[in-house]
Amino acid sequence: MRQYIVDAFTDQVFRGNPAAICILDKWLPEDLLMSITVENNLSETAFAVKEDDSYHLRWFTPGGEIDLCGHATLACAFVLMGYYETSKSTITFRTLSGELSVTKCGDLYEMDFPAYQLRPVEVTAQMIDAIGAVPAEAYMGRDLLCVLEDENAVLHLNPDQEKVKALDGLLLHVTARGKEDVDCVSRTFAPKCGVKEDPVCGSGHCHIVPYWAGRLKKNHITAYQASKRGGTLYCRMDEGRVRLAGKAVLFSVADIYAE
Repeated sequence: MRQYIVDAFTDQVFRGNPAAICILDKWLPEDLLMSITVENNLSETAFAVKEDDSYHLRWFTPGGEIDLCGHATLACAFVLMGYYETSKSTITFRTLSGELSVTKCGDLYEMDFPAYQLRPVEVTAQMIDAIGAVPAEAYMGRDLLCVLEDENAVLHLNPDQEKVKALDGLLLHVTARGKEDVDCVSRTFAPKCGVKEDPVCGSGHCHIVPYWAGRLKKNHITAYQASKRGGTLYCRMDEGRVRLAGKAVLFSVADIYAE
């Protein structure tokens, strides 16, 4: 079985967020999919099977299958358009989050994703203790979104991973207003999924972008994920959905020999 590792939301190898992509002829047993994912030890391994004119796409973290992942979707579209569906500029995926599409626009891959509805929640002592900073605001969607007043506080965060596990929400996103050429910065922590810090989180920006679009009163948002690897997302709100665009670059191609 052929496997591609793609760095998403970047045009430089060793930056952005790496995802492993496997294009299958048919579905393999779920325990084998999980074993491959754990062996890769990346934040995401994605598997896709062609069904009629679209692809059934599933995303796995080392902690199990999840319902939405941006960087692995972008990486999968990059692989399909580059090696399997070379005449196409749009790929449609069937997923746990419904039908998703990715369109190639020059050197960007733009994804059409759902926006999470954000519910304001109380900033608690438990949040402050886990994050190591005092959020000005907090919101709950699928994940917990905490807003800080200062970009530097986001850059220098060192949250307690065990205490983050005890917070509500699947992932923790911490964001602040950006400086210079970006509208916002963020970092994402996912210990419940077996991932200490997600380098660039697409599904997280389905929380982050709706928040900043509302606060800044603008539909187009340039977002920077300030992890050690770093990555840039070009985003816009579109009738209640989020368009996330980014670049991608191939790191490796390998053959998996697991039975």
